[in-house]
Amino acid sequence: MAEVQTGDHDKGKGGKPQRKKLSTRVDFTPMVDMNMLLITFFMFCTTLSKPQTMEIAMPPKTDEIKDDKQPPAPADLFVTLILDGENRAYYFEGKPNYEDPESLKDTDYSPSGIRELLLRRNIAINRQIDVLKQKLFNKEITQEEYKTESSRIKKETKDTPIVMIKPTEKATYKNLVDALDEMQISNIARYSVIDTTSVEKFLLANKFTGGHAAANSKK
Repeated sequence: MAEVQTGDHDKGKGGKPQRKKLSTRVDFTPMVDMNMLLITFFMFCTTLSKPQTMEIAMPPKTDEIKDDKQPPAPADLFVTLILDGENRAYYFEGKPNYEDPESLKDTDYSPSGIRELLLRRNIAINRQIDVLKQKLFNKEITQEEYKTESSRIKKETKDTPIVMIKPTEKATYKNLVDALDEMQISNIARYSVIDTTSVEKFLLANKFTGGHAAANSKK
């Protein structure tokens, strides 16, 4: 609250009274209560940011099936994705072809790049997921039921692609994150991030030299 203080009547020269001196003092004490109320209001009404998680399909926890007893996956299910510099990515499907440099395809992180490839290879799962999304949109199922059912579809659907993500030394952290995002968008159930080997380095060199790397290796 504002408080006005007045001074005494002092007589100046000639016995004439001088004008009153007024001093104003503003009391900010009530503002403290108001600030506390505002802070309390925003604490209760503001939605805290929720942590974003990435769903990863994990193998079952069992020791009954050993690695040497599991049948090998068909080679045509594999998609090897090589992340290189300048925001470029390269891939080959199935087994690598060391003779043909054009067997290593060039792509990028746009919707018409990696995503188009993965959606084409993962049609079996994406069709079922699209049906679930429509049910969720129509409020026929809850969000929790959608997550449970989509996880079951990814685990039980057979003959789905296996993506091997191999970043080179030139790839950035953003490239790896973008590639992992595409795995989630395309509903890829099985993928892994591993180091590049001499095979991928040779394929890149053969691609960049137009096949000269393969020709020189025969000499």
